[in-house]
Amino acid sequence: MTSSPTLRVAAIQQTCSTDKQESLATSETLIREAAKGGAQLVVLQELHATQYFCQTEDTAIFELAEPIPGPTSGHLSKLAAELGIVLVGSIFERRMNGVYHNTAVVFERDGSLAGLYRKMHIPDDPGFYEKFYFTPGDASFNNGSSGFTPIQTSVGKLGVLVCWDQWYPEAARLMALAGAELLIYPTAIGWDMSDDDAERERQLEAWVTVQRGHAVANNLPVIAPNRIGTEPDPSGQSDGIRFWGNSFICGPQGEFLARADNSSQQVLTVDIDTGRSESVRRIWPYLRDRRIDAYGDILKRVRD
Repeated sequence: MTSSPTLRVAAIQQTCSTDKQESLATSETLIREAAKGGAQLVVLQELHATQYFCQTEDTAIFELAEPIPGPTSGHLSKLAAELGIVLVGSIFERRMNGVYHNTAVVFERDGSLAGLYRKMHIPDDPGFYEKFYFTPGDASFNNGSSGFTPIQTSVGKLGVLVCWDQWYPEAARLMALAGAELLIYPTAIGWDMSDDDAERERQLEAWVTVQRGHAVANNLPVIAPNRIGTEPDPSGQSDGIRFWGNSFICGPQGEFLARADNSSQQVLTVDIDTGRSESVRRIWPYLRDRRIDAYGDILKRVRD
């Protein structure tokens, strides 16, 4: 990580429009606000250039996909270079005809592409029909190494994962074992409009708790930006999704450093103590005490 004792990071929580340029303009305004506040690393939410189109299956939506490099990646690259920040964005990537990904892109302070991560775990649930749109990630971008590989930047090794990946302890652990210094989860998650208040609270707290658990289990800070706003189901088959916001940043023992509300566009900015993970690992040596000789069954779908 950076040689400075602190790293100022920002997580951006925003609404999204059906107009891609309008959404990107909102992202840019908030990125500039984060940079003005001294952020060295700025993280945007999942698919921030569009509304969450996976509520329905529609082949016309593939027209939103872009290659990398392409218009959106070029725009983010220029912003990173102009502002001198490391910037994590999200793109609906057209890799080739018939192969599309949900891809996080990381740009260095000079605007160069430090790396990308193609979402590995792809959900397929009511209102979240991602398997229709996204091919699971692979290792091709990283010289044949695991898809769960941190991206080296001037502010440290970033363990970038995406949304549904946040429910899997294996993904966080593999990033940690590969040397990640931060875990980053760009997210788009919300409530079904028919959920009652009790169910909404359970879902939200589960989402927060599991990611704080990854921070604790791996002694790493976590940055988790989520979107806000109610977005209609284009098919009209449901009442849409109300995205619950609650973006947060926590430290390596799961302690909240910043947390947003459920309805406001916000820039969460905090200073992360870059030496704290090392200090915590010395007194809570989970990685030292792993029984790797006894974990073989984790590679099975079901343990018989």
